[in-house]
Amino acid sequence: MHKHTGLAAACSAVVVNRQRCGELSERRWLRYVAENLAGMFPRRIGQSGYNKRMRKAFALFIRVIRMLAMDTSLWSDDVRVVDSAPAECGRSRETARRSDAAGWAEYGYCASHSRYFRGLRLHLVCTLTGLPVLFALAGAKADERETLPDMPEAGQDVVNAHLGQTLIGDKNYFGRAFENDLTERELVLLRPARKGEARRAGQHLFKPLRQVVESVNWTFKGQLDLERHGGRTPEGIIARVLARVLALTAAIWHNDKTARPVKRSLIAFDH
Repeated sequence: MHKHTGLAAACSAVVVNRQRCGELSERRWLRYVAENLAGMFPRRIGQSGYNKRMRKAFALFIRVIRMLAMDTSLWSDDVRVVDSAPAECGRSRETARRSDAAGWAEYGYCASHSRYFRGLRLHLVCTLTGLPVLFALAGAKADERETLPDMPEAGQDVVNAHLGQTLIGDKNYFGRAFENDLTERELVLLRPARKGEARRAGQHLFKPLRQVVESVNWTFKGQLDLERHGGRTPEGIIARVLARVLALTAAIWHNDKTARPVKRSLIAFDH
């Protein structure tokens, strides 16, 4: 077993168990740790210190996510799927007016659930096994076609290491200029044909492959409570969303190292 397996498993177990136990409040979570997980955390800090460290650790989150992802056998996959999932930030008009995230969090529409929401979107590029490769947080109204090209630019090392990657997206990733931009970056886009378009290559493969990213989004929302992150400030929102991306990455890393058949399964960490 890899020397860091225990650390990654512990990381996943802590974050997943926090969601499963309903400990979305930091105060309740720290009380739960003191009562039930004292052996794992012999030196504990108060809620104020926990808050400050979480908000300052977003760069560390990103670094560890990348290190774990690159240390899997899945990192070399050349076919990836792209999509976005809602991350709500409060619904009331008063919250929208007074929130520290005002101006970043926006009102948008989620076609998957046929509803409007206020908040952000987590844009995700992942492998066919669900391993997060690139991710970005943007306002709910941000155009997916504007956000996606910026993601490889921010993670240029990822693109350079895997030239000629194939991205699979839904019908919203369309437009001649948009596709030309991806082609210049040596990225191949596959998507279903829109109404009035000619049939596109590989269209019969899209439906089962699209289910991959839908399933990953459900893991974030259903098992890791992405839409109940509890963040109130931009720094807090970023930290809490990244903690969930880290939990999923660490779980996949652990399952890959221990040769488990389902890489994205969280069952081993939710008991």
